[in-house]
Amino acid sequence: MVLDIESTASAIGVSVPVFRFLLCFLATIPVSFLWRHVPGGPPAKHLYSAATGAALSYLSFGFSSNLHFLVPMLLGYASMVLCRPRCGIITFFVGFAYLIGCHVYYMSGDAWKEGGIDATGALMVLVLKVISCAMNYNDGLLKEEDLREAQKKNRLLKLPSLVEYIGYCLCCGSHFAGPVYEMKDYLDCTEKKGIWAHSGKGPSPSPYGATIRALIQAAFCMGLYLYLVPQFPLSRFTEPLYQEYGFWTRLGYQYMAGFTARWKYYFIWSISEASIIISGLGFSGWTDSSPPKPRWDRAKNVDILCVEFAKTAAQIPLAWNIQVSTWLRYYVYDRLIQKGKKPGFFQLLATQTVSAVWHGLYPGYLIFFVQSALMIAGSRVIYRWQQAVPPKMDRVKKVFVFLNFAYTVLVLNYSCVGFMVLSLHETLVAYGSVNFIGTIVPIVVILLGYVIKPARPSRSKARKEQ
Repeated sequence: MVLDIESTASAIGVSVPVFRFLLCFLATIPVSFLWRHVPGGPPAKHLYSAATGAALSYLSFGFSSNLHFLVPMLLGYASMVLCRPRCGIITFFVGFAYLIGCHVYYMSGDAWKEGGIDATGALMVLVLKVISCAMNYNDGLLKEEDLREAQKKNRLLKLPSLVEYIGYCLCCGSHFAGPVYEMKDYLDCTEKKGIWAHSGKGPSPSPYGATIRALIQAAFCMGLYLYLVPQFPLSRFTEPLYQEYGFWTRLGYQYMAGFTARWKYYFIWSISEASIIISGLGFSGWTDSSPPKPRWDRAKNVDILCVEFAKTAAQIPLAWNIQVSTWLRYYVYDRLIQKGKKPGFFQLLATQTVSAVWHGLYPGYLIFFVQSALMIAGSRVIYRWQQAVPPKMDRVKKVFVFLNFAYTVLVLNYSCVGFMVLSLHETLVAYGSVNFIGTIVPIVVILLGYVIKPARPSRSKARKEQ
């Protein structure tokens, strides 16, 4: 069997640990399918969730992975039991401290670049779930009028049982690559409450059509990635051949390297989406059409077309790693806004910094997310200029739309080189090869925004788009 795994892994161009992970990751789909049909009610489903999640973790990463997962899980649960008024902030810092320690010890980024894999990626997802559960339990103590809509929807009024909690954390291997979802939704789904309760809109919706669509998307993404990756390797950035390229060729190579890498993530998220959909947890309600149709976007983690053709950089967090972006907004960005005040660059930069630390303590990650904050801030300036153009000057407005699109493509693919190569030296070499254009342009645009200050549009639609 070992020889078969080695030969198969070699045939598709991945290491044995990565191939073993892929097998376990794909197994989350049938495991999640069976979760729908577990007899015995919610308690049995919680036990099945915990057992299958732990088993898949063991088969993929080894016994030590479950020990790593237990640390933030048990510390988070202990904080909810012992110190409810502060359990959210305690779990946030304890969870991130342990995650940072694992990042430093395993240096997973280097292993991933060399074809290896460990449990740190799954631990990243697990830490977010543990923190959100604790914060929502903390929110259960607060007055409803003091809460945002998301807090009202997700808050927990009573402590989940330990079995419910572990089942939520490890549910059928959903911690492998996400998506991150809320404890309240998990409990409602297992207990057939809320949108999962039987309603007058017909029988429970079938997940199979949406699952098949996600699997077809996953197959396409993996096929395109396998076709492109040999042509645009990351190692090219430090090769003499890259230095021989002209400016525009280097810029084009950066675009293609980023474009290629994204399809790997599209594949992973499409598989995780299929897994959550087939379990039933991916159901997010009914459309307003006649007859109503089921929506399955709770598990949606990426909108491929929106990422590749984003009109503004501000759209990227809404379309890329959607559930983690939502988590960062609910549990970092929104909670840094003081009551009665508007958010500013500080909230944006702090949120991007937390995201960088969550990914790992590599210079490339930190540089990428600082770049992202600059990119979004610059794009907002261009958008404000665009909205200030009078309606009669439609062609001028279209010019600004195109400029914002071109700006987003340029800065995004320039910035993501740091995310891919990770090391400070390789990042600076790649950025310097194109004269740091993706850093200079956003800074210049932001500074111009302080000089050229158009009146903000009063239309609610414009604010919503921004």
